[in-house]
Amino acid sequence: MNAQKKLERMDRVEKLNRILKKLYPNPAVALVHSNNWELLVAVQLSAQCTDARVNVVTENLFKKYPTVYDYAAATQKEMEQGVYQCGFYRRKAKNIRAAAQMIIKQYGDSVPNNMKDLLEIPGVARKTANVVLSNAFGVHEGVAVDTHVRRFAIRFNLSDYLDPVRIEKDLMEIMPQGEWWGFNHRLVHYGRDICPARKHICTSHPLTKVYPEAEDIWPKSR
Repeated sequence: MNAQKKLERMDRVEKLNRILKKLYPNPAVALVHSNNWELLVAVQLSAQCTDARVNVVTENLFKKYPTVYDYAAATQKEMEQGVYQCGFYRRKAKNIRAAAQMIIKQYGDSVPNNMKDLLEIPGVARKTANVVLSNAFGVHEGVAVDTHVRRFAIRFNLSDYLDPVRIEKDLMEIMPQGEWWGFNHRLVHYGRDICPARKHICTSHPLTKVYPEAEDIWPKSR
């Protein structure tokens, strides 16, 4: 992006983030988990699925498979049955089993704490890796661009792209690194509580007041 556009976006995202901080001063990942492996599983299951549904599924899943070794030993059919309600269950079951086997074999049964190794794990792309790194290890290497962040980045003209990877690069360029982690979680809450994905009138919404043009680009942001 050119220098003028970057300055405009830096100013805009700072104003948006200031409002989000007031609305959600203590954001946290909504996925229920008790260890790093469970977080990784939950984030993988959350693709194209609500966190609320994932939490219902993992309540039973985590009881049935208490360790990473239990996932590695499970059959494909068993795992499919366990994650069926999260959608795309065959692919998710396959990736979770393969992830467990790789982590045991290559990382001594511990989820790795760096982007390079995480991206080698089946089913893990940058969004999943960013969520795991930030929440499990306090490492902020990027912005987790989930469906909420993507939608708002497009609507509020924070990126020139539709692809999550390119959006992440643009956000990293206009936001201080210390803000990357909280921005994702706050936008998730905002998208659920105030401005959901379904089309609606949001002229009076807090963020839309900062950038009224956002009201007019629904088709592009969906």
